[in-house]
Amino acid sequence: MTNVPEPGDLAPDFTAEDTHGTPVSLSALRGTPVALVFFPFAFSGICTGELCELRDNLSSFERAGVRLLGISCDSKFALRAWGEQERFGFDLISDFWPHGQIARSYGVFDSGSGLALRGSLLLDADGVVRWSVLNPRGQARPLAAYLQALDDLAA
Repeated sequence: MTNVPEPGDLAPDFTAEDTHGTPVSLSALRGTPVALVFFPFAFSGICTGELCELRDNLSSFERAGVRLLGISCDSKFALRAWGEQERFGFDLISDFWPHGQIARSYGVFDSGSGLALRGSLLLDADGVVRWSVLNPRGQARPLAAYLQALDDLAA
């Protein structure tokens, strides 16, 4: 693993497919703050809990003008089924192939397990990292940390 980009770093660009096969490019989102939420696996307990909590608080991201993107190494098909089941209301991005390329560029890929770790980053409208966190496996990220980062971005 490499290091997670720190506040002040320019976020690495990427282009990958959403659950409908539509390419999403980070550079095309410039002008809008973006939250990147890397997670290990669709349909797993902690990931479902974390992303449902973000779904239930999506209005906080929307009020801050932040586009929320969930990213995992799952296929777009698995992510689509999970997203429809949970009605997330935000985009899920497949980092399936080349496997883990986005997660690698953000320093959150576990090559021994082939999954993205629980890393989150908040980028400003210029694509600069303003907040980042990397939690150990099995440890959910607290919603309060996201809400504080959104408040700090607005300040």
